[in-house]
Amino acid sequence: MKKFFSSIVIVFAFVASLSAQEKVSLKQTEGEFTQKEVRLTPGNYIFEVTNEGVDHKVGFVLAPKGKTEQKHHIKNAYLQKTIANGETATSKEVTLKKGEYVYFCPLNPTPEYTLIVE
Repeated sequence: MKKFFSSIVIVFAFVASLSAQEKVSLKQTEGEFTQKEVRLTPGNYIFEVTNEGVDHKVGFVLAPKGKTEQKHHIKNAYLQKTIANGETATSKEVTLKKGEYVYFCPLNPTPEYTLIVE
C-alpha cells in the first residue's frame, strides 16, 4: 500500500510539472518596454504587462524573429485585454521552444525587442 501511495504522489508531481508555468512581467512606458531583452529556457509562460504612464491603451505581441506579420503572431501571447495607464493584464499560457522571438506593442508603438529561448 505504501508503494501505491508513493506512485500516486510521483504521478501527481509529474503532471503538475507538465503544466507548470512561469510569469514574465514586462512594463511599457511611452514608446518602449523597459525590458529590452528577455532570455528564457524552453517551457510554459504567462506574459504580464503593465502600462506605466502611456496615456492610451497598450497591448503585447510575440512572434518568431523575422515573422512579425499578424498571421505569425503567437495568439496565446496576446493580452486578454488592452490596458490603460496603471493597468496590468496577462496572456494565456504560451509554450516556447528554443529559438529567437520578438515582442512589441503595435498600439504604443514600440520597437521590436528580442526574446531568446535557449
